[in-house]
Amino acid sequence: MANWGSVQAAASAEQLTAIVEQAARALSGLPLAVLRNRRALGTRADQAVREALRSFSAVTISATQLQSLVAQVTAKVGGLGFLDALLPPNSDEFTDLALNGDGRVWGRRKSSAGQFEDLGLRPSKEEAWRAIEALLAPEGRACSESTPTVDVKIPRDRTLGFGGARVKALHPCIAPGDGFPTLAVRLFEPEPVPPSQVARWQVFGGKAETRAEADGSSTLTSTSLLPAAVQVGDPVIDPLLDAIANRLRLIILGGTATGKTTLLAALCHGIPQTARVVKVEDPEEIWLPHPNVCTLEARPAPPGSNVPPYTVADGVDDAMRLAPAYVILGEVRRGDAALSLFRALMSDHAGLTTFHAEGPEEAVRRMGVIMWADAGVRIEGAKELFAQALDVVVQIGWREGQRRALGVWEVAGLTAGDVKFRCLWQPGDGKLGQITRRRG
Repeated sequence: MANWGSVQAAASAEQLTAIVEQAARALSGLPLAVLRNRRALGTRADQAVREALRSFSAVTISATQLQSLVAQVTAKVGGLGFLDALLPPNSDEFTDLALNGDGRVWGRRKSSAGQFEDLGLRPSKEEAWRAIEALLAPEGRACSESTPTVDVKIPRDRTLGFGGARVKALHPCIAPGDGFPTLAVRLFEPEPVPPSQVARWQVFGGKAETRAEADGSSTLTSTSLLPAAVQVGDPVIDPLLDAIANRLRLIILGGTATGKTTLLAALCHGIPQTARVVKVEDPEEIWLPHPNVCTLEARPAPPGSNVPPYTVADGVDDAMRLAPAYVILGEVRRGDAALSLFRALMSDHAGLTTFHAEGPEEAVRRMGVIMWADAGVRIEGAKELFAQALDVVVQIGWREGQRRALGVWEVAGLTAGDVKFRCLWQPGDGKLGQITRRRG
């Protein structure tokens, strides 16, 4: 680096822009592996900026300006532009990012009550398109008038602390606005979420734990299979983990962005380490701390080919031939997937899944509707399948601006044609009620 004390004048805005442009040109043509590795790209950008500064020996910049120039070059070369500062490893604040057709950028923070906020960013159309191209290119996809809607998955990268993401891009020809493309990015957790983290977040309440500990009551059953290392001392979480260890079937309900998948991943810690697990996702986002895990991922039909799609239902059917002890379905979205899962759970496989519903009764109604629409299962049959396949229902949502559990129920069977539930826990209770259902 030049001797900063030997220069005479601070760099002007024009000179700073020129330094960025010169450094960016020097980095053109880098291989894709480097462009996707932000740390490697950042190192290259730092070197390029310092080299460009030698052409401006009569100016000086501060350490803060140097960092800013490196960040600008990294964003420019990597193509992510306005997204660069919002994505890991630069930021881990967001669960969702969105660009609308009017050019406004929105984000949903992990700490928010499910609401998006205007991030105040206004990229140019060129920058917006560069960002979309950078996101889609690694998967060999492009958003154009001939392919106006595109879905891709960004793989996780453990070295960068990046959990991966789901990307939806829409061309202005089908998402009109002010000529900007439309973009939605759902970000996944970079590491497995342990039950202890759920306890720290007080998803099942904090004061209730103190009351349960005070009365000296045991949180686990006499037939508990839960190792001491997995227990977190929470009078609701520990019995749920124990239920999973004892092969009970569990479904987590909730609305969009309420944390269903995160809670599912945490409760999967109740699965014994010796168990073989097959998980089916669309796309993959669940991290499991188990050694024997097989993942099946749905995919759409490749554009312009005769290759059929690989659906979630296909994945569950294939999972049955992979000798699983536990089947994990990331989310039930279609009735054919629900039918395949219920069949699997009724054939001596333990498992967990999530479903978009605002309570157990609504879950039964919605499950019946989609199973009739997608798989031709009559409503009565769907209720029977629900009652036989599932044991425990957990509801999660928003309470007082925080992600909180709203209730836990045991499936109590079918009475007079309707699925009945027994409440095991609701906000304010000191502990989880005794689960009576048993599996072999």
